[in-house]
Amino acid sequence: MTRLVVVRHGRTEWNRVERFRGRVDIDLDEVGIKQAEAAAERIAKLQAAAVYSSPLRRAMTTAEIIARRSNLEAKLLPGLIDIDFGDWQGLSPDEVAARNNELYSKWLGNPHLVEFPGGESLAMVRERASSAVDSLITQHPAETVILVSHKVVCQVLVLILLGLDNSHFWEITQDVCAINLFEVRNGVPSALFLNDTCHLKDVE
Repeated sequence: MTRLVVVRHGRTEWNRVERFRGRVDIDLDEVGIKQAEAAAERIAKLQAAAVYSSPLRRAMTTAEIIARRSNLEAKLLPGLIDIDFGDWQGLSPDEVAARNNELYSKWLGNPHLVEFPGGESLAMVRERASSAVDSLITQHPAETVILVSHKVVCQVLVLILLGLDNSHFWEITQDVCAINLFEVRNGVPSALFLNDTCHLKDVE
């Protein structure tokens, strides 16, 4: 049995003010660092064998804090990088709606049908995220593995592991620094908990 621990990175300034982040390489803010430290304390109890991260700083900083607490080193896994929002990156939802309300409405209603101008689609994210998960399950039989990524990618990872297609995207919530735990037995994943943030209750 392999255990997969899917973690969304801690807070950044752009999470706080709600901007599309995507490939913009911003780091954690002070609260985000505290969140990562709280997650690290909780995850240490799971006795992980490895920690993998998106190459973007907000994920890597989170992963390094988690790995350090468990006496591990965080490893880069490009397949976990955030979705490329293309022309939307750096914009607020209101700014996006003002530029292209039709596409923004489609994103809110049928996200699986959207390809961002100059960027990716959920199908593209799913392809690389699925490949990443498959490789980790193969590399780490009977071990616990931590994956640190981003909101959209974590949502898609949860969909993959639950056996749901991308049309269910908005049914999956992934709060900042949330933890999800899956067990994979004979190639079949089962969820133990999703979007768990109880470790953040004392973080300010």
